Amino acid sequence: MPKILGSWGGMRRYLEQEMLAPSLRGRVRYGCTTYVGMDGCRIFTLALDGKVVRRFSWETVNSWLLAAGKKESSATQAGIAGYWEGFWQGLEAVPPAKRPVHTDGEFCEALARYRSQPIAASLASPDPLVVMFALFDRRCGRRTLLRLSAEAAGWPGWLRELFGFRLAAEGLPACTTDEKGASRL
Repeated sequence: MPKILGSWGGMRRYLEQEMLAPSLRGRVRYGCTTYVGMDGCRIFTLALDGKVVRRFSWETVNSWLLAAGKKESSATQAGIAGYWEGFWQGLEAVPPAKRPVHTDGEFCEALARYRSQPIAASLASPDPLVVMFALFDRRCGRRTLLRLSAEAAGWPGWLRELFGFRLAAEGLPACTTDEKGASRL
């Protein structure tokens, strides 16, 4: 974790206890794993009701780039070097807001932005990771969630799923989209 964010234990306490909506307490869990020899890289996870639904790591992004055809594994280099060849070019070719997966660095940057701005700014952010943190925030109440239903149609699918989880936790009707892509309750 960058020093500005503090320790992971403190950050986890902040996300899961201090800022988490009461309806989500005990249902949302953030995790962080660091392996020896990974040059400071981490794997962050988001689990809902005990099931990991999002991973934030270089490995997750590289696997997606390969599967989506955004980069090819190298035929000239075997092993790890070939697997990672073209990673940075692929990462730059698809901006974070257009990707369904994100790196650990993007997770930390979004978390820092979320913590440093008002909840309204986080909910209106063009970065879906910042919006993700804000959707689970206790300052985002039921009326705000209902107002966000119209905007949710333009969000990535994974973020709409998290929004649906929050709506269900609050006992609000699920937001659906009609054939024209407009969202409705």
